[in-house]
Amino acid sequence: MSAAASRAGWDAIVVGGGHNGLVCGSYLAKAGLRTLIVERREAVGGAVATAELVPGARLPVLAHTVGRLRGSIAKELGLARHGLRLVQPAARVTSLRTDGPPITLWGDAHRTAHDLASISAPDAARWMALDAEVRALAGVLSRMATLTPPDPSAPAMGDLVGAMRLGLHVRGLPEAQSRALFKVLPQPVADFLEDRLEHDALRALLAVRGIRYSSLGPRAAGSTQVLLADAAGNDGGVAGETVYARGGPGALAAALAAAARSAGAELRTNAEVIAIRERDGRTLGVALADGTELAAPIVVSGVDPRRTLLGLLDPEVIGPRLGWQASNLRQAGVTAKVNLALAGLPRFSGLAEAAAAPRLRGRLVVAPSMGYLDRAADAAKYGRISDEPWLEATIPSLVDPLLVDGAAVSGVAHVMSVLLQSAPATLREGGWDARRDELGDLALRTLETVAPGITGLVVARQVLTPLDLERDHGLTGGHPLHGEPSLDQWFAWRPMLGLARYRLPVEGLYLCGSGAHPGGGVTGVPGRNAAREVLVDVRRARRAEGRA
Repeated sequence: MSAAASRAGWDAIVVGGGHNGLVCGSYLAKAGLRTLIVERREAVGGAVATAELVPGARLPVLAHTVGRLRGSIAKELGLARHGLRLVQPAARVTSLRTDGPPITLWGDAHRTAHDLASISAPDAARWMALDAEVRALAGVLSRMATLTPPDPSAPAMGDLVGAMRLGLHVRGLPEAQSRALFKVLPQPVADFLEDRLEHDALRALLAVRGIRYSSLGPRAAGSTQVLLADAAGNDGGVAGETVYARGGPGALAAALAAAARSAGAELRTNAEVIAIRERDGRTLGVALADGTELAAPIVVSGVDPRRTLLGLLDPEVIGPRLGWQASNLRQAGVTAKVNLALAGLPRFSGLAEAAAAPRLRGRLVVAPSMGYLDRAADAAKYGRISDEPWLEATIPSLVDPLLVDGAAVSGVAHVMSVLLQSAPATLREGGWDARRDELGDLALRTLETVAPGITGLVVARQVLTPLDLERDHGLTGGHPLHGEPSLDQWFAWRPMLGLARYRLPVEGLYLCGSGAHPGGGVTGVPGRNAAREVLVDVRRARRAEGRA
């Protein structure tokens, strides 16, 4: 970056004010770069947003928990100082069933093992060992998440150093676990769990974390890696992490925005980037939909890789080969969202009213068997909405009553956030605008199997189809993770081989969203990693200018 370029505009422009864009912009501004974050919507936050469904009742629009946010990022950016308050219930997740009592996994693994004794004595006896194994294997992926993946075509000294550090970490594992690591990463999550547990409903409950937000089924290769990546960098273990932001996920966005401004970044909303400007292979800045052109020698894209490469760059810049590769990125989502305002707390089968509340504060899953998950994935694969989708829901008002403070006038006592998985982006029959209500009815019909009478409690509902995720939230293909998390789009292959080091094929252009390593979820890690690589290049350029 030259001094002349810096005087001409900004040092860096971040495209997209999602959580990774805000994280990246904060680190760049903290390092002294004049940084602008531009967001096409009215508010920053992207998938971490809270909105009012009816007067006085607020709930998560898309992501309903923030448990995977890296603690180191929250500390380095001072998010608590900027108002972020996190709440972690004792229950991590509860499987709601029609053919048996609910299964609750607690943050305390000993408590979980004690509870499981009445459901499956063999699994209760194995639980502590499984929890320790998942934590150890996920620890390796946690280290990998912070690395810049290697480029096999142009290996660097940093790749060797990173590999050595990772190797030392793997060598520190017990021998059985270090041997198991390379076996289980490509393994279907169903096989991983069937090797270790007997109870099918318990296996299915855990398998959900290996397929959530993806088009993978539990028998898909590499879904164990997804499970372990979900456990990386948090204290979830095999039960998973469940953490709420008080005030809803939008409170995390607000804290990140405050941190970015505190570091010196400027945020601009209602500013849609329609093109990344370049000349002679060098980034010049961005062009907005209103005709404004903003100059910067560095542009960092927080939007998905396909939209960045094919939608914001001139096709002549990337050429036919890279254009073909980008068009073949797998970004077809299968996830929909149903938000509910309820007149009261539903009653769930098998849960006595007095004992229900503690178990309902975590994530609630309807996935009674591995076969159930298989059938839902198969339906989506062939463009159909499954008659039996699997669901993950939360009732955040149990943890944060202020979400419904003042909602009495609307007759709302609780809000419920429901992920529905078996909603293919491209339907074989019909379109999503015409089938929206069908999807909402399906979610309620599925909930009725475990919470009889819940439909009668619904005051209002909002249904977000994969088309809505693409059209209104900028997620190409309606994919919440900016692309499949399978092994062929993971680590050095994310988003594709040769582009995994956050640098795109124009000098000064970078990728910082969930389509970059280590992938999706509310972690902030792609944003921090991308900022690190930008600053590496800035320092290298300054040294070169000093020698010139």
